[in-house]
Amino acid sequence: MRFALPTELSRLTLVRQRRGQTSARGFTLIEMMFVITIMIILISMAIPRLHNSEVFAREAALRQDLFTLRQAIESYTLDKQAAPPSLDDLVTGGYISAVPVDPMTRAKDWVTTSSDLVLSPDQTTIGLSDVHSASNDSSPFDDSAYNTW
Repeated sequence: MRFALPTELSRLTLVRQRRGQTSARGFTLIEMMFVITIMIILISMAIPRLHNSEVFAREAALRQDLFTLRQAIESYTLDKQAAPPSLDDLVTGGYISAVPVDPMTRAKDWVTTSSDLVLSPDQTTIGLSDVHSASNDSSPFDDSAYNTW
């Protein structure tokens, strides 16, 4: 077993201090550019997915709103033996709590369709029979226009 002399200890300490100082200086420019490049690639892959998920969620909300409005129109017509003259009559009749906002146009601008379709033999008047979105845009997933749903 060998014991270090005081001069050797000071040399070892000096070498350790120098190594510690060089590793504590930071990252090189190449390392930083590499990390930034990887981050840019990951962000560029995530942005289209984020946009598609927003459109998909708005389409799901549109489907649900159309289903709810059509069910309310049918229930109103069967209960009152008359089709509702407007969407506001569904609210006053208690079939829906409020007319929903069209998720595609972000306004309460639903396009309603009136027809002489009779749901029951006792129905006396005609009124709303269907509702559609007011948006002229098309779905990026199946290329169908929102106002035809």
